[in-house]
Amino acid sequence: MQGRATQQPTVARNPMPKRGALQAGEKVQFTDRKSKRITAQLVAGGTTQTEHGLILHDDVIGGTEGVIVTTVHAKRQAETEMEADSGQAVQTAQSSQSVPSSRDAAKPWKAARAIGGWQYAVMRPRLADYVLSMPRGAQIMYPKDIAQVIQLGDICKGLNVLESGAGSGAMSLNLLDAVGEQGRLTTIEMRGEFAKIAQANATLYFGGRPAWWDLKVGDFDSVAADLPAHSFDRIVLDMLDPWNRLEQAHRIIAPGGVLVAYITTTTQLSRLAEALREAGVWTEPEIQETLERDWKAQGLAVRPDHQMIGHTGFLVISRAMAEGFEALRKRDRATKDTHTDIDAMSEEERAAQLEDLELRDISDRKLRKVLRDLDAQVGALES
Repeated sequence: MQGRATQQPTVARNPMPKRGALQAGEKVQFTDRKSKRITAQLVAGGTTQTEHGLILHDDVIGGTEGVIVTTVHAKRQAETEMEADSGQAVQTAQSSQSVPSSRDAAKPWKAARAIGGWQYAVMRPRLADYVLSMPRGAQIMYPKDIAQVIQLGDICKGLNVLESGAGSGAMSLNLLDAVGEQGRLTTIEMRGEFAKIAQANATLYFGGRPAWWDLKVGDFDSVAADLPAHSFDRIVLDMLDPWNRLEQAHRIIAPGGVLVAYITTTTQLSRLAEALREAGVWTEPEIQETLERDWKAQGLAVRPDHQMIGHTGFLVISRAMAEGFEALRKRDRATKDTHTDIDAMSEEERAAQLEDLELRDISDRKLRKVLRDLDAQVGALES
């Protein structure tokens, strides 16, 4: 199956700004006092439905970040549109911001609720916020794992990076941001539908399709076979069987290049680690897992949150050796057997291998000392 590039829309000459006045077409994040977040695309004359009424986009477009917008009921929106048609839009905008004279200093949000609305702070979403809120087809990689890929993979501006497995584009967006326009990202995605989703999410985030992104549809081996040898500085694999892609990956990565693989199960982890060692051309794999837990801090009530983001995946990191050189390996101890399945042994073999398998990692001298101490403590208890 030959790789093919997806249809390339016109690249925006003026990408969406990251500062200044908010414009129609860009994404914004609305956050209420309970920290509930809504991400929406601003449209002239458009609205965003919330649990507490509608946010009128015209109240936000042209403004700055960090302002407060108040929701209105659908009935109020209809009245606003009718008055706008009759030339009274300015008066309506002023009246919609009016509040009753009576205010509760301890509960300032009641002033907003008195006119039937709810207050939201307006901000541009961070890349992490955008990734978590964007439409997705495949499960995305979480920001905690993406950050580790960027850091441990040493991915920075100007590098030529290959990614396999675009999914919904979460990792692609961060790689594009990391390498910048001075670099190059080539992404290989097996499924055309996922490629379209990733491309659309990137287009919305950057305000146009990034010119430094080459998105190809096809299987990894077929597409990689047409790529120049040793032409990539970094490779990021997010796929079911990365151990089957190591041969092509080593052909196209530069000596010293970093390979980062994201996998989700321990069986995948074991197979990939052993395949890297067996190939002999990759350094000893580093394996990491990141857990994330939020904390609450309100006065003296400082405690971890009840929920956390636990296991999402493993990261396996290795580097490519130069042609003709074999990776250095730590020698296994001769008495340490890490490969034999104990269930496949006979009773005699199992008994003989207990020490070798290190089921009890304690010296005879220490064992005797522990028994003496315990005997003394039990004797003191009985006396």
